[in-house]
Amino acid sequence: MGIVEIKDLTLKLNDKIILNQLSADFWEGHIHAIVGPNGAGKSTLASTIMGLDGYRDFEGDIFIDGQSIKSLSLDQRARKGITLGWQEPARYEGLSVRRFIQAAAKDKSEESLRDNISKLGLDPDEYINRSVDKTLSGGERKKIEVASILAMQPRFVMLDEPDSGIDVASLENIFHALKFLKDKGSTIILITHSLAVLRQAEHAFLMCRGSIVEKGSVDKMVYYFENKCIPCDHKNIPSVQELGGN
Repeated sequence: MGIVEIKDLTLKLNDKIILNQLSADFWEGHIHAIVGPNGAGKSTLASTIMGLDGYRDFEGDIFIDGQSIKSLSLDQRARKGITLGWQEPARYEGLSVRRFIQAAAKDKSEESLRDNISKLGLDPDEYINRSVDKTLSGGERKKIEVASILAMQPRFVMLDEPDSGIDVASLENIFHALKFLKDKGSTIILITHSLAVLRQAEHAFLMCRGSIVEKGSVDKMVYYFENKCIPCDHKNIPSVQELGGN
């Protein structure tokens, strides 16, 4: 059963079509990947589903549990269990890690707070009272953001380039967190051009020029990139190199 369904979604930004009659159905309780070259519209799709400012004037529709969310604000969509993890996590001057994680946590206990931080390979004693600001590296903010998503236990979570700014060991912590979320019933969308991240999914969509051009198993997507993507006049030509291949 699809928790989120997208029907004929078309979005223009500055009179340019970014999403072009895109349709997709994300199965509940699965890890999906959206792959494609830079400029294909992957992040724009996530922003549109989330309902961010500047991404709400579109044609088509978006449904959750069979009900349209087109008219809902970002906050209303968040209350329905939709969340988005940024490629470059935001900084919050003066906001402690504790307050950031506990703000939307289902379980606000100290034990849960520490457990969620630990799952990302961080020492709770070192991070709980630090601020989510420039004193944290991009990779540290990424892990703190994922810890906050663990605490939320959202129904539908999109992670934009979850490996951005992350070393190999930390990426394994994030993969572990994703499996934990899935086991709790979350539906996860990984927006990526990384083969390592793609391999964590159970199902994948290939985007190009703002449309879904193929879908299926992860192995099928890798095969498609390696064997079926032919030269075209688009400036972002999909390639296996862009997916982390050789």
